[in-house]
Amino acid sequence: MTTTIDRGLPTRSPARHWPGIIATALTATVAGMPGFTVGALAPTIEADLHASRSAVGLAMSLFYAATAFGSPVAKRVAARLPVPTVLAVAALVASAVMLVAARVTGPGMLTAILLVGGLSNALVQPVAGRLIAARVPEHRRSLAAGMIGAALGAGTLVPGLLVALVLPAYGWRTALFVAGIAALVPAALAPLARAPGGPPPVRPKEAGEAGDKQRTVGRVLGLWALAAALSATGNNAVATYFVELGTHSGLGTTVTGNLLSLSALFAIAVRITAGALTDRAPRRNSAVIVTMMLTGGLGLALIAIGTSTTFVLGAILAFSAGWGWTGLLLATTLRLVPGRTEDAGHTVQIGLYTGAAIAPFTFGALSSAFGFPATALVAAVAAVAAGAAMTTGALLLRRAG
Repeated sequence: MTTTIDRGLPTRSPARHWPGIIATALTATVAGMPGFTVGALAPTIEADLHASRSAVGLAMSLFYAATAFGSPVAKRVAARLPVPTVLAVAALVASAVMLVAARVTGPGMLTAILLVGGLSNALVQPVAGRLIAARVPEHRRSLAAGMIGAALGAGTLVPGLLVALVLPAYGWRTALFVAGIAALVPAALAPLARAPGGPPPVRPKEAGEAGDKQRTVGRVLGLWALAAALSATGNNAVATYFVELGTHSGLGTTVTGNLLSLSALFAIAVRITAGALTDRAPRRNSAVIVTMMLTGGLGLALIAIGTSTTFVLGAILAFSAGWGWTGLLLATTLRLVPGRTEDAGHTVQIGLYTGAAIAPFTFGALSSAFGFPATALVAAVAAVAAGAAMTTGALLLRRAG
């Protein structure tokens, strides 16, 4: 398979790729923050806007649905526009979304603005795949993808701090305003991903790949996207309703907000550490991903017990391991389709955000009808199914040789 050189992305250089990766990771963090921040502030928003849990859950689901359904268009945009431009647009739109959300007067307006944020969020993963493939040496790709994947953990860190530090004294509108201002920082850092011009992109040739092999790869990508969707359904539900789950288990709001931030730090550390370690044996990535998904399912089962102790243990497992596979899955799909970098990011994103789109509304509706423990148990079952789908895809790939 021939090597591609993307426009505006230089040949790999150890001195140059990390600033661009950091800028992309920070952009990914703020691009996903509107959904996480509204989720963390949901109880107060619901009370102030006189909205039901299902109405706010639907607004958050549509944010993630816009990301999933906007992914095919975002994939084409990411392939054509300069990387700094894509990053800056994603960060600026996220900032605007949260600033406007701080002024909404009803759930309808909140839903509309979150849809816009979801569409801009779709830009990040495809351009991240392009950046990693073009600028990061192969023996550092899992680490780079882990850093970008850590954005999902960092995306819950700021909302946790807002719940603990800003919400009690100043309210949810001020908390969203602070989040919107913070989202401007990555926009200023986007030029770190700038690079001198290069030759036009060269589409890789598929010589040497038989039709059966290509069909197998397509099935594997489909199974891995399904695994991402199933695992994300449970984990995103916990991230979205973390504060409500914590208070239901007997913890105070401030304590729950601090625990959300602590869990997010665990998630960041696990993603980066897992990326660094699996770079030494990238062929084992799929096994590590399955283990993380199943461990996340265990965390969800512990949350379902409903006590404060099991909630703390389950939350740490669900966040650290249950969310820890995202960067590894991106790195693994990049190795599977090395000449189609936007396709790799698109596969991860459409699976991840399809599950995330299902989670808030479904979890909100089911928990209203059956309670939090039963709904968390359903999420744990979804995590087990995710591990099975990931394993099936890996076995298909191994049989194909």
